[in-house]
Amino acid sequence: MTQQTLPETFRLRSGNFNLLVLRLLDPRPEAVLPALGDQFRKAPGFLRFAPIVLGLEDLVAAPEEMDFRALIEGLHRLEIVPIGVIGGNPAMKQAATAAGLPTLRAVGGRDDEAVAQQQPPVVALEQAPAAPGSDFKGSGRTAMLVTDPVRAGQRIYAEGADMIITATVNAGAEVLADGNIHVYGALRGRAIAGAQGDTEARVYALNFDPELIAIAGYYAVRDGLGHAPIGKPVQTRLEGEEMRFEKLG
Repeated sequence: MTQQTLPETFRLRSGNFNLLVLRLLDPRPEAVLPALGDQFRKAPGFLRFAPIVLGLEDLVAAPEEMDFRALIEGLHRLEIVPIGVIGGNPAMKQAATAAGLPTLRAVGGRDDEAVAQQQPPVVALEQAPAAPGSDFKGSGRTAMLVTDPVRAGQRIYAEGADMIITATVNAGAEVLADGNIHVYGALRGRAIAGAQGDTEARVYALNFDPELIAIAGYYAVRDGLGHAPIGKPVQTRLEGEEMRFEKLG
């Protein structure tokens, strides 16, 4: 009798991903969740459905009793998806695991080595697929070329590279780069440069009107752009911990 070969239904393989790390500075869900909700109301859609890691390294001296279940439920209500923890003392890790959040480890290192050097709430940024029409160009520091408009709900990440966009970044869209971001059109969504901590990164836009802009973890939402020349050609850079918005040309 001939044995029938079943069709292949899945494959397993390893993969490396850049993930958001939310470093908790207060162990109380009733303190953290309202503060997060207030920030996200200023930037609608920011972090929506993003998988994040909870960083506990700043809570080592905090009370060991943490209500992770309440924290998880509150994050879900904010449409944020916690997937694990890093740092913290053994009791915190055990409590997190009991609530369904495993302790994560950096590739080739300990879990407490996974913490990046940016400030909360953005520490490292999620990897995302390139949009249709995207390509890698250039030499030295590479650049991702995006020629199609970036639509609402899209998130594009230029890992280890600059990003050059020759179209519009629409409201509700998000572009991220480890280097600089150049938008030769309207920037109406969210732009995050220096995603892995490069404080020298800059954001350039011919029509500057973002929902949120960030460099190396320091960010400003639309209401916090101050006297930035909205609708004009602008470069954004860091000066210390202050964000500067300068008109181009």
